Amino acid sequence: MWSTLTAIMTIAIASSDSVPFLVSGAWLAEHLKDPKLVLLQIGDQASKPAYDQGHIPGALFLNPFEELARPRQEGALYLELPEVTKLAATLEGKGISNESHVVLYWAQEYFSPTSRAFLTLEYAGLRGRVSILDGGLEGWKAEGRPVSTEVPTPARGGFTPRPLTGIVVDANWVRANLENPSVAIVDARDSSFYHGRETRQARSGRIPGAVSVPFSSMVTEEAKFKSLDQLRGIFAAAGIERGDKVVTYCHIGQQATLVWFVARILGHEAALYDGSFQDWAQRSELPVVTGKP
Repeated sequence: MWSTLTAIMTIAIASSDSVPFLVSGAWLAEHLKDPKLVLLQIGDQASKPAYDQGHIPGALFLNPFEELARPRQEGALYLELPEVTKLAATLEGKGISNESHVVLYWAQEYFSPTSRAFLTLEYAGLRGRVSILDGGLEGWKAEGRPVSTEVPTPARGGFTPRPLTGIVVDANWVRANLENPSVAIVDARDSSFYHGRETRQARSGRIPGAVSVPFSSMVTEEAKFKSLDQLRGIFAAAGIERGDKVVTYCHIGQQATLVWFVARILGHEAALYDGSFQDWAQRSELPVVTGKP
């Protein structure tokens, strides 16, 4: 049975987007044989065994850290969007074409890598063609649905990249909009980083004026997204108003994509500060603040 959130999402965006943001296990089971469906399990080498031991039939494995990001270089920002030609080649290798409906799902609670993959595919030109399976692999299994160890060999897709402008912003854009009342700068890290008690970057603290919406608050203990009312309440409690443009950041631009995804669900125009605090903190000319707002 569809969750209330999933059903509402399907209805809410039907008029503006081709596919729902979220799909249920029941929906996916009904559409597994659709010729335009491309199913991807998101993870890294640590979670790859979960795919090998049994994945949703027809699913391929995709590692966004290696396949959807620029190669790691000493001194460079981590997890930045790749060159468009490289990205297009990767997507075609997964069988993705311009008219594909791509469904992403996590295993072992890899929520934010999955939302990062969602954002990257939208950036590539697939806006309105990507969904996330609510509940992931574990939710699928809990519903008694089948898994497979067979690794499919997809026919190569035919994909024409159309980079989506405005889905990511840089430090200059954020600095220029710190006082913009219609822009909500949202820190998706744990509150200990937001308040400056911990740091992983050159400086501790947060971007001035940013509000705190930890990415972990977006999902339930059952590894599903919270209800629309709960998500709206979290945003409202942080001071995010309807109509605000939501710009999210975190450590490296991964956790923030989960809050970005929810902002999209809630109807906000949304963007990711891709460089995130790894970029902001190393720029000594940019201000940071600590403590309670």
